[in-house]
Amino acid sequence: MSDTPARLLKLLSLLQTPREWPGGELAERLDVSPRTIRRDVDRLRDLGYPVEASRGSVGGYRLVAGAAMPPLLLDDEEAVAIAVGLRAGAGHAIEGVDEASVRALAKLEQVLPSRLRHRVSVLQNATVPLTRGDGSTIDPRTLTTLASAATGRERLRFAYRSGDGTRTKRQVEPYRLVSTGQRWYLVAYDIGREDWRTFRVDRIGEPYATGARFTPRPLPVEGAGSGAGAGGGKTGHGDAGNGDAATFLARSMRRMQPELRLDVRFGAPAEFVTARLPAHLGAPEPDGEGGCRLRASCADSLEWVALRLALVDCEFSVQGPPQLVAYLEDLGARLTRAAAGAGTEPRQEAGPERGLVADPEQGPEQG
Repeated sequence: MSDTPARLLKLLSLLQTPREWPGGELAERLDVSPRTIRRDVDRLRDLGYPVEASRGSVGGYRLVAGAAMPPLLLDDEEAVAIAVGLRAGAGHAIEGVDEASVRALAKLEQVLPSRLRHRVSVLQNATVPLTRGDGSTIDPRTLTTLASAATGRERLRFAYRSGDGTRTKRQVEPYRLVSTGQRWYLVAYDIGREDWRTFRVDRIGEPYATGARFTPRPLPVEGAGSGAGAGGGKTGHGDAGNGDAATFLARSMRRMQPELRLDVRFGAPAEFVTARLPAHLGAPEPDGEGGCRLRASCADSLEWVALRLALVDCEFSVQGPPQLVAYLEDLGARLTRAAAGAGTEPRQEAGPERGLVADPEQGPEQG
C-alpha cells in the first residue's frame, strides 16, 4: 500500500482493535516492510496517538490510553451503534450525560454518510423506550438541529406551542441548550420580539437553520437593566452582560415558580436517599441518628417535590416550607380516602381553587 494517508488510516483501524499486533503481521496486512510499519507508528505518535511497542523477538504494537482523547476511526457498524446510543442519551434527558450526548451526536451526524444515517433512523423508529413519565422525550434530530445552529451561529426558524396551546412561528438566534435533568430548554434571542426567551424543546416543531449567520449577543446578567419581569424567562433587550445560560434559565424558572426552601428529615442513610433524589436538589447530610436531613432550595412545583419525596421510599418528615407541609397533609388525606373508599364516587375538588399548578412542569416560556 503506497498511499501513505490511506495506509495510516488502515493501520490506525487495526490498532484500535483491543489486542497487540506483531510488527510482522501488520506489515503483511498492509503489504509493506516492518521498517515502514515502524515509521508509520512514529507518525501516529506525532499525531497524538499513544502507540505502545513491546520488545522481544517478535515485537508488537498496541494503542493504549493517553493523556488526551485522540480521534477515533469507526467502521459502519460502530458508527451506527454509537449514533443510536447517543440519540437515546440525548432524547431522554439522562442526567449527567444529556448535554454531552447532544454535542457528540451533532459532531457525529455531521459526517455520517447518508446510508448510515438511514440505518440509524430505521433502528430509532423501530424501538420504543420505556420511560418513567416524569420528564419529556425529545426527537434527537430536533436537538442536533438546535445544537448545530447554536454552535455554527446560524439563525433558526421553528413552530412553537405554548403551555395554553397557542401556536406561533419564531425566528431566533440560538445561544445554548440547557438540560435540567427532566427537560431540555433552548435559550435564544427572539428576533420578532426583540428580547431574550427560553423555549421548552419538547414544544418546538419543524426547526430548521436558515443559513443566515449572526454575531452572538451578550446574554443578560442578574440586575443588568430593568427588563426582568414576570414574563416567564424574558428580560429586556437592553440588558447587557456575559451571563451563563444555565443561570439565566434558573432565574427565569424562579420567576415562573416561587422558590421552595426545603427542610426534610429522612429515616434512612444519606447514601440511600441521595441515590433516589434528583441531583439538583443536592445531597442530604447525615444526622448522626441513622437518618439524614436535606436543606435545599428549588423552583419546582409542590406536586413534583411531594412526589419525589414519596418516591424515596422511606419514612420522612417535612419541617418546611409550610405550603409543602399543607399540601402533603391534603395529599395524604386524599390517598387515605382513596384506599378506604374503593367503589365510591370521588369528591369534586378544583385544583386551581386550592392554589395548585395545573401544569407542574410548564417551565419558562413566552406566548
